[in-house]
Amino acid sequence: MSVFLNVLFIIGLRLVDVPLGTLRIMLLTRGSRWRSGLVGFFESLTWVTAASIVLRELDDPVRMVAFAAGFGLGTILGVSLERWLAPGTAVVQVMAPIASPEVATAMRSEGFAVTTLNGEGRDGDVRLSLSVVPRRQLRRVLAIVRSINPEAFTTIEDVYMPRWPRAAAVRK
Repeated sequence: MSVFLNVLFIIGLRLVDVPLGTLRIMLLTRGSRWRSGLVGFFESLTWVTAASIVLRELDDPVRMVAFAAGFGLGTILGVSLERWLAPGTAVVQVMAPIASPEVATAMRSEGFAVTTLNGEGRDGDVRLSLSVVPRRQLRRVLAIVRSINPEAFTTIEDVYMPRWPRAAAVRK
């Protein structure tokens, strides 16, 4: 019974430390170094606790498998949490031939700001529509694009938007 409890405890610890690692990296890439450091402290503390249980008896493959299984499950949980939290902003770029249905009007009617640019592609004139949206709204934006122009070429890029006051940059 104690082996079973050790296995559950190891997996449980890994289900904490690995998602914390995902959260730490997410915070770090968005400029929250102090919060990232605090999360890293608890991530490291949890990892050391799990590792020490495994390292106490290196001849026990069950503990090693539990450690690895916890890592795999923790990775799945961490990515799921990141998608659920969906922090930050993204730039959605929609490129389509000028003659095809325009997505910008539909996006604007749904409250999204859109900038359009006309350009020249390999097969002729194209329209590029750009919109900066909260990541939480990506599914909604993509549904609008697909409903208006399912053939449009769409890319999404995460962006880091600094927290400094934007009004100061505009003043003369």
